[in-house]
Amino acid sequence: MGESVRERTHVEAMNADAPGSGRVLTVPNVVTFARLAGVPLFLYLFLGRHAEGAAVTVLAIGGTTDWVDGYLARRLRQVSRLGELLDPLADRLYIFATLIALSVTQVVPWAFTIALLAREASLLAVLPVLRRYGYGPLPVHYVGKTATFILLVAFPTLLLAHVSSSAAPIAAPAGWALAWWGLVLYWIAAVFYLAQVVSVVRTARHVGLPDGPG
Repeated sequence: MGESVRERTHVEAMNADAPGSGRVLTVPNVVTFARLAGVPLFLYLFLGRHAEGAAVTVLAIGGTTDWVDGYLARRLRQVSRLGELLDPLADRLYIFATLIALSVTQVVPWAFTIALLAREASLLAVLPVLRRYGYGPLPVHYVGKTATFILLVAFPTLLLAHVSSSAAPIAAPAGWALAWWGLVLYWIAAVFYLAQVVSVVRTARHVGLPDGPG
């Protein structure tokens, strides 16, 4: 499941030399910046102005455009290191901002929120271990990407059910079905990620890096 240190170094070197890898103002990055700007806008509309309809719209656009920046980066050959870092950050910020907002307003129980936050905490806890062996965060498993997309669809659906009584009979069960499905996949992805960390650490020790890079 994990790759060898030599293979990973080779891949990282190729990525570092990729065209546009150091660029900031690329088309996909602009899309990502716009998505990031939607996070405080959503919180302001939902918690500050109580403009729930507008908040639903911002959240739906931010969630359903999750794939756009990645698609544009590949299509336009504008993959950048900044984009690789900001894209998952935007996804997580949308998830956390929505979770907190929906939990505060009692749309989502705090137990659900804690379950998602505990998953993130477990992955953050292994970052010092990866750094000790010369690694940054490992690539996200496709199961994790699927779970993120499902959650980014689930939360606007739950919010729609909260603000629209006419949509609630359909939106509420659909939203909760997606939310629980996303939560389960999120934790399955975490297990895969932790297994990959164990594999990477074992490989690093095997090639003689017990104390990480100098």
